[in-house]
Amino acid sequence: MFKLHSPYQPTGTQPQAIAKLSELISGGNRHQTLLGVTGSGKTFVTANVIAKLNKPTLVIAHNKTLAAQLYQEYRDFFPENAVSYFVSYYDYYQPEAYIPQTDTYIEKETDINEMIDKLRLKATANLVSRRDVIVVASVSCIYNLGEPQEYLKRVLKLSLGQKITLRELSEKLVDLMYVRSQMELSRSNFRIRGDCLDIWPAYEDSVLRIEIVSDKIKSICWLDPISLFPDPKLITNNQQPTTVAIYPAKHYIADSKDMLPVFARIRNDLRLRAKQLEAGGRDLEAKRLVQKVEYDLAMIQELGYVNGIENYSRYFDHRNPGDPPFTLLDYFKQCDPNFLTVIDESHITLPQIKGMFKGDQSRKQTLIDFGFRLPAAMDNRPLQFDEFLGRVNQTIYTSATPGDWELAKSNEQKTKSNEQRTNSNRVVELLVRPTGLIDPEIEVRNAQNQVPDLVMEILKRKAKNERVLVTTLTKKTAEALAEYLSDENKLKTVIGSRSSDFGYQSSGYQFAGLKTDRLKTDKPETENRKLKTDNKSISDLPKVAYLHSDIKTLDRQDTLDKLRRGEVDVIVGINLLREGLDLPEVSLVAILDADQEGFLRSKTSLIQTMGRAARHIDGKVILYAYKITDSMSEAIDESERRRKVQIEYNLKHNIFPKGINKPVREKLVDRSQELVAEIDLPKGISNRYGVKKLDDLDLNSLSPQDKQSMIKHLRKQMLSAADKLNFEKAAEIRDKITEMKS
Repeated sequence: MFKLHSPYQPTGTQPQAIAKLSELISGGNRHQTLLGVTGSGKTFVTANVIAKLNKPTLVIAHNKTLAAQLYQEYRDFFPENAVSYFVSYYDYYQPEAYIPQTDTYIEKETDINEMIDKLRLKATANLVSRRDVIVVASVSCIYNLGEPQEYLKRVLKLSLGQKITLRELSEKLVDLMYVRSQMELSRSNFRIRGDCLDIWPAYEDSVLRIEIVSDKIKSICWLDPISLFPDPKLITNNQQPTTVAIYPAKHYIADSKDMLPVFARIRNDLRLRAKQLEAGGRDLEAKRLVQKVEYDLAMIQELGYVNGIENYSRYFDHRNPGDPPFTLLDYFKQCDPNFLTVIDESHITLPQIKGMFKGDQSRKQTLIDFGFRLPAAMDNRPLQFDEFLGRVNQTIYTSATPGDWELAKSNEQKTKSNEQRTNSNRVVELLVRPTGLIDPEIEVRNAQNQVPDLVMEILKRKAKNERVLVTTLTKKTAEALAEYLSDENKLKTVIGSRSSDFGYQSSGYQFAGLKTDRLKTDKPETENRKLKTDNKSISDLPKVAYLHSDIKTLDRQDTLDKLRRGEVDVIVGINLLREGLDLPEVSLVAILDADQEGFLRSKTSLIQTMGRAARHIDGKVILYAYKITDSMSEAIDESERRRKVQIEYNLKHNIFPKGINKPVREKLVDRSQELVAEIDLPKGISNRYGVKKLDDLDLNSLSPQDKQSMIKHLRKQMLSAADKLNFEKAAEIRDKITEMKS
C-alpha cells in the first residue's frame, strides 16, 4: 500500500483533477492527459493519484537531471515505499562507431557509475519482490536489460536452518556475478572469515553476514559496511531477518550451460554473413568480421565477458531476428501487468522515445556493412514506439503544452463490444495555481523598432528591481543583443530618443548615469538629483548575460542564480526552455521576431516561453512581430483562455494572488568549494610545474605519468559528483578528462 506524506493538502482545482484521473484510470482508460500550467502542482497531483490507486508506477522523464528532481520529490512523498531511480549508468559513453569517409573505427569506451548501477539494480530487485514500487526513469528504460525470467531464476533465497556449505554458497554467489575478495569488501563482492560469509549486495548500502555452523545457516544479519555493527535501519521489531533474498549483481547473466549451442548459432550466422560479403566482392570486410567475432567468442568462453557482449544478446536471450529486447517494462509486467505509467513533459519525452530507435539503427548499420558486427547487433536496440506502447498499460501524460499525439489519444473514440462508438474526453486540466497567480498579460508590438522599445521596457523593470528574459532566433543575435544592451553610448541614444515613452520631460536629470529627462510628477523636482522610481534609485545600466548551447552547463546555472540575486538584470537566449527555468523574479518575457514560424516560434514553444513570466504577480509578455501568425494566434488564445479561468476562479473563491518568495536554490555544484578539486592541482604536480590551477597548466607540458595522475584525480571527482546526482558537475569534469586524453 502506498502511503503519501505531505505537509499540505490538495487545494484549488487539484482535488477535482485527482478525482477525475483516478476515475478515468479505474474505468480502464489507457490514455489520459494532465494539462497543468507551470506551478500548478502536477507532480503532487500524480502522487495523490498513485496513492489512491495503489498501482506500481513508472515515471519517465526526458533527461537525467529532471528525473533526479522527480525522484527526490516522489521519495519525499512516499518515504515508506520503494521509490527507485533508473537512468543510464554511464558517466562517460563513447559508442562503437565507424566513419567510412576517413576509414576510422572508434572502439566503445565507457565509464560505469557504480552508484547509479546500484540504483538500477535496486529498482529491478524492488519490482520482483514487492508491489508498492515507483520507478523514476529516463528513456534508458526502453533499452535492452536482459530477460526477467532468467533474472528471477537466479535469485538466491536463504533462511535460518537451511542446509548449505560455505563452498556451495560461494559457488552460487559466483554464478550471480559476485566476486570473492580476500581483503577489502566492496559492493558486488563477498569474503569468508571463519564460519561467516560477508556479502555486500550490488543494490544495497549494507553488508549481509551469514553464519554457517555444521553446514546449516545459524544466523542472518545486516551490518554497517564501515563498523560491521548491526545496521538499525534494517532491523524489524528489534530482530534480524530469518529469511533473505540475494539478487544478481548484473542484469544480464548468460547461462554457462547454454554456451555451446549459443556459440554454434553465432558461428553459423558468421559463416552465412561472411559468404554474403565475399559474394559482394567485400573480402576485407568478411575477413575482418570473422576475426572480430572469433576473438569475442574466445573472450566470452574464457572470461565470461567481452567489451560489446550486448551485441550478441539476441542469442543469449533466445530471441528470433527482429524480436524486441527485454527492458525495464518487462520487469514491471512481472510486478503487475496493470502497472501505471506517467510520462512527464510528454511534449518532449514522447518524441524522444520515438527517435531513439532510428538513431541507434543508423550507427549499427554502418558497423554491419563494413564487417565490424554481425546483423544480430541490430537486435540490441531500444524499443520502437509501437513496441513501447504495447508494453505500457494505462498512461498519464503530463505537460503544460501536451502534443497533438497524446491529445488525440486522450480524445479518441472508445469502442465497446457490440456498442456504438462514443467520444471520450480524457484531458484533465489543472489551470489554477495554489498561489492564485494568473498567466501573464500578453501584448503584441510592431517589430520595426523592437530593440529601442525593449530597452525602455528593461529599464522600467530594473527600476522596480525585477528581471527580464529575452528570446532571439540565433546565437549570433543573442550575443549581439546582449552586447548592445551593455553598451552605454547606444543606450544613451535610445533613452534620449524614447524618453517620452518612459514618461519624462526635459529637465536635465541623471538617469542610469546618463543625462536625460525626469519622471512626470505633480511636485517640482530639485536639480542634479537622481531619478527615483518606487523609492529605488537607478544609478547604473542593466546588467545583461546571454545563454545558449555553447555556454557550459555549470556556467548556465551560475548565470540563472545571478539573475535571481539581482547581479544580472536581463538574460538573452534562444531556447530558454531547456534550462527548466523557475524564476519568480522575472516579470517580463520579450520574444523577438515572434512571427518567424518554426520550432522556436511554434504554438507549443510560445506557450512554454510565455509561461516563464507566470511566477510573477505582475508578469507580462511582449511579442514583437510584423504580423500575427497562426502559432501566435493559437498561443495567445490559449493563454487568454487560461487567464479567464484563473481570474474567474479567484473571484469566485475570493482569492488574492500572492507572489512567490522562493530562496535561491542551493547550487548543484559550489564552484568555489566543490569544484576546487577539479580546478586545483595535486601538490606534487603543482610544485613541479609552478602553477596551482588546472586552467593555468599547459596540458602539452605534462609528462605521461603526470597526465595519468591528473586523469585519476579528476575521475575521482567525476564519480563523487555523479554519486550525489550532480550530473552537470560530472559532465564538465568528464569533458576535461576527454580533453586531457586527446
